[in-house]
Amino acid sequence: MESATTPEVALGSKLKVEEASPADAEGPRASPRQLLPPVEEHPKIWLPRALKQTYIRKVGDTINLLIPFQGKPKARATWTRDGCALDASHVSVRSGEQDSILFIREAQRADSGRYQLSVQLGGLEATAAIDILVIERPGPPQNVKLVDVWGSNATLEWTAPQDTGNTVLLGYTVQKADTKSGLWFTVLERYHRTSCVVSDLIVGNSYAFRVFAENQCGLSETAPVTVDLAHIQKAASIYKAKGFAQRDFSEAPKFTQPLVDCTTITGYDTQLFCCVRASPKLLIETIYKDRVPEKGSPGSLTGTRLYS
Repeated sequence: MESATTPEVALGSKLKVEEASPADAEGPRASPRQLLPPVEEHPKIWLPRALKQTYIRKVGDTINLLIPFQGKPKARATWTRDGCALDASHVSVRSGEQDSILFIREAQRADSGRYQLSVQLGGLEATAAIDILVIERPGPPQNVKLVDVWGSNATLEWTAPQDTGNTVLLGYTVQKADTKSGLWFTVLERYHRTSCVVSDLIVGNSYAFRVFAENQCGLSETAPVTVDLAHIQKAASIYKAKGFAQRDFSEAPKFTQPLVDCTTITGYDTQLFCCVRASPKLLIETIYKDRVPEKGSPGSLTGTRLYS
């Protein structure tokens, strides 16, 4: 950042001048360098720490750099950019005995470059370089499109913007909006790839997507929106009833309490009781010996036949 050449006149040395005689008038004369005053302070530039790294400003900002230096007697300060002289109509320079000011009212991207300050004193010189970078917002990403939709997910792809704003990109911001509300919500920030998968979309909604590019100045002013919508449909479901096996409740007729032999007196009413179990409904037929007795006539009961 700083360099100096060996002085031709030693510090603190005195120049002795003798009166020249007429005979010496035609002899060799003293060099102009031998008539310069002695250097009391070597030229040196005190570069601020903030300017030892790249000095970044936004388009339209003011650049006002104050660089102090030393050198006695008075040193001469000059500015160049990338080895060329500055444009005096756009860049202002004011140099004093102890500092130099570089001033740009409204910085443009064309003002980016390496500025060099040179302080000269006699045969000595000190230099310092300052890197200035003027940036702005990037352009929008290109060719944003919806690639695929499956389940509650959607795949997006895009390409990098043509203009990065004169600096590197910090990433991309991906947003989604459903057609019902129309509100945009951020799903990814400072995402570095040019493709992504957006998950957890609500079933039954349709979504649009847009992508911003981002650098140190912020997000791009515009963002392209996908032409196609992502329709999150309900999965087709077919109800299959489980097979139901009908249970067989049929049961063969069975006496749980059979008839028993009994004796009765002629002319009296007689009742016989039994318990029968069967499914389906039973048909009971009473069987008599020889014939079915008429009402009021005696008979001989031989059994009961059950039908299911």
